[in-house]
Amino acid sequence: MKKIVLVLALVVITTVVFASGNKEAEVKQGLNIAIISTPSGVDDGSFNEDNYNGILAFIENNPGAQVTPIREPSGDVAMALKTTADIVADYDVLVCTGFQFAGIGQLAIENPETKFILVDTYPTDPQGNTLELENVYAMQFAEQESGFFAGVSAAVETKSNKVAVLNGVAYPSNVNYQYGFEAGVKYANIKYNKNVEVIELASQAGTDVTGANVGGNYVGSFADEAGGKIVSEQLIQKGVDLLFVAAGATGNGAFTAAKESNGKLKVIGCDVDQWNDGEYGNNNVVLTSVLKKMSLNVERVLNTIQDGTFKGGNMLLKADTDSTGYVKETNRNQLADLTIEKLEKAYKEVKSGKIVPPSKLDGFTPDEFTVN
Repeated sequence: MKKIVLVLALVVITTVVFASGNKEAEVKQGLNIAIISTPSGVDDGSFNEDNYNGILAFIENNPGAQVTPIREPSGDVAMALKTTADIVADYDVLVCTGFQFAGIGQLAIENPETKFILVDTYPTDPQGNTLELENVYAMQFAEQESGFFAGVSAAVETKSNKVAVLNGVAYPSNVNYQYGFEAGVKYANIKYNKNVEVIELASQAGTDVTGANVGGNYVGSFADEAGGKIVSEQLIQKGVDLLFVAAGATGNGAFTAAKESNGKLKVIGCDVDQWNDGEYGNNNVVLTSVLKKMSLNVERVLNTIQDGTFKGGNMLLKADTDSTGYVKETNRNQLADLTIEKLEKAYKEVKSGKIVPPSKLDGFTPDEFTVN
């Protein structure tokens, strides 16, 4: 009898230890995350990489979590949805970067246990109607605010009085950058008695998702460095000396063109601080960079999933949550002190809502933007 009791006791202890070990392993495992990126991948030094860095920052504080980067190489809307559907059952959280992932709405409804973080778009149903879902945190940014800061800095700093913006694809977020830039130049022209022209190449005009011509200088891809270099060189030939680069990895070609221009062209970086990308020898082609703080917000959302406070919703993130801005830190820009003073004034007015730069989302164009 004693032997039987002893055996039973050992079985109970073993079971408890085994169960405890399983629970501990489960806790250690943490969130299983995938990031599905645009064709330029998570090492593009810009849009995708900043989102990826937000995940890495979360993992640093939650070492049981893990991330798998998945590059969708086509940039096609249907392929983006297929790629997402193929892996939805394998991960706790899917971070989808770019407008082409908007169509995941039905997929999210069919997979309520999976959390989705959408960047630069809101989820839609198969008919294109916007949805708000409990398991989807969708963030759009007021890119027009950061574009506005780029336009002000370019207009104040230009020597040739000719500036431009280089874009990738005319998705709403990219058009917002263009619109904000044009409004920033318009603001500086009026406020500071400037006469700066925004140069556009008719052959590179963008066509947005509605089929409308939005002008600008669109290469047609976020992963075409050669195309970015060619268009940038054409703009240099037109006299442009400051170029706002909102083009993902395509923008790397613009950086190359600037470095080879013998001082004729400086660039304004986009999405992240691109100072390091501008270095060549003892010089740097970056005037400043304007920001939309995706990494900060991706990490914030992952923290809510981890601690159980996650709430889905469609969010428009602005300067009032420190989600847009520009680089003014010492040794990370070449802005004159007076330019920073002017930018700080503009930033405060944007943050307070006194200045509202135009955006594609609001159907508000640079031509309709007024300066008080």
